[in-house]
Amino acid sequence: MHHKKLKLAFLASTVMLTLGVTSSLASEKGSTLFEEKCAACHVKQRPAYEEMKNLIAPPIMGVMTHVKDAKANKEEAVTFIVDYIFDPSHAKAVCMKQSIQRFGLMPSQKGSLTKEEATVIAEYLYKNYGY
Repeated sequence: MHHKKLKLAFLASTVMLTLGVTSSLASEKGSTLFEEKCAACHVKQRPAYEEMKNLIAPPIMGVMTHVKDAKANKEEAVTFIVDYIFDPSHAKAVCMKQSIQRFGLMPSQKGSLTKEEATVIAEYLYKNYGY
């Protein structure tokens, strides 16, 4: 009986370790994809006041705060982000009107990344930005 408990505990810890590594790798991939595909326009944090004039898109931490305010949970937020990346519109936008007036709508990223990449980025953003 004791042997079965040890085997079960080992199996459970292996699964948890694997999930942790998988989660860490997914986050690392999301960060890399963000840098490759998004960071040319979106900075991660709000810059100093004197640098605000140089922005060409809203900081992603602010975007994600608005996404989290508008969407009830991670699944809804990720689905929204992936959809918006490929098909942005004024009707879908969750950012402040002033941001859209200043920066315009985000251009569609069709052809720039795959749906899988967009999903990895969206999950990374949800986990790391806003609130």
